[in-house]
Amino acid sequence: MGKGLYIGGTRAYSGKNMLSAGIGLRLRKEGLSIGYMKPVGVTPVEKEGRTVDEDAVFVQEVLDLDQPARLVTPVIVTQDFRVNAFAGRYTDYLPEIKSAYDTLGEGRDLMIVCGAGNTLSGKYCRLDGIRLVHEMGLKALIIDRLHNDVNYDELMYIKDQLGEQLLGVVLNDIPTYFVDEIENVFRPYLERNGVKVIGIIPQDPLLASIRAYELAEGLGGRMVSARNRAGGVVENFLIGTMQVENFMNYFQRRPNTAVIAGGDRADLQLVAIEGRCPCLVLTGNILPNDIILSRAEALDVPIVLVRQDTYSVAKKMEGLLSRQKLRDIMKIRQCAQLVADSLDFVALRAGLGV
Repeated sequence: MGKGLYIGGTRAYSGKNMLSAGIGLRLRKEGLSIGYMKPVGVTPVEKEGRTVDEDAVFVQEVLDLDQPARLVTPVIVTQDFRVNAFAGRYTDYLPEIKSAYDTLGEGRDLMIVCGAGNTLSGKYCRLDGIRLVHEMGLKALIIDRLHNDVNYDELMYIKDQLGEQLLGVVLNDIPTYFVDEIENVFRPYLERNGVKVIGIIPQDPLLASIRAYELAEGLGGRMVSARNRAGGVVENFLIGTMQVENFMNYFQRRPNTAVIAGGDRADLQLVAIEGRCPCLVLTGNILPNDIILSRAEALDVPIVLVRQDTYSVAKKMEGLLSRQKLRDIMKIRQCAQLVADSLDFVALRAGLGV
């Protein structure tokens, strides 16, 4: 059996699936036989009469792997699972996870083991990433997605916990203006303290984008125009609460921007439609007038009607964009290229011994 690489994060939605898929695709291209598992699944869905982890199924499909779901994700966290764990009705699933790992890894050069949530997630049931890495003898690669700053405290804590089993870290979603500080301040600090930076992945608007129909679903709204154009890409959003002249200046400088406007702001709605925004979100459950609807249909601009107020919708939209998953071929190709271009694969392979 080959080597094992655990991919964990400093927090949820840090880019673990992107890294798992990107590394797997690149190393497979280099001739290695790759296996994959996600020991603990936290995104349960029903598929073919069985509860499986949605993310694990997706990464398997990307890597063109066909292994039994019961082996790929031996533990699925449901509400019943949590209740039993909190009540002390605890089963140690580690032997089952190890057995599945051995079976899946047979004949493979490398097994990619993807964590769930952050590296401490699952501590309540003794299935956190720290324990899995130690007990399964894995090397670990930790991804940290930038949220205002590098999560250096978390990275140093993980280093203390994992020691020599920490292969390195990947810094994700780094905007251009922050690259100098990463290279001149944070990278030297981390590496002086024994945390090797394996890669710096630049910010990419496409990976944080969402389709108009996904936006409608996520906001709990309904599409009232141009349903055939609901596949348009939304990369960010603009709240239409200002005067029309000011709004036009902002809107024209931001491509692929959805507009959130009150249902009674026909002036802003018309500007957004004429500017061919990828999606117009109207709040307050106020149906637009016939002129707005006819122009939206003519220019193929989807309008999503939602019940909530503008502030609530904006907060929800922010959350949707920050938690977007890889789910279409454009994003898969882009993430694979970003990982291939951004990671030091010589150092990665040397650290793994593959």
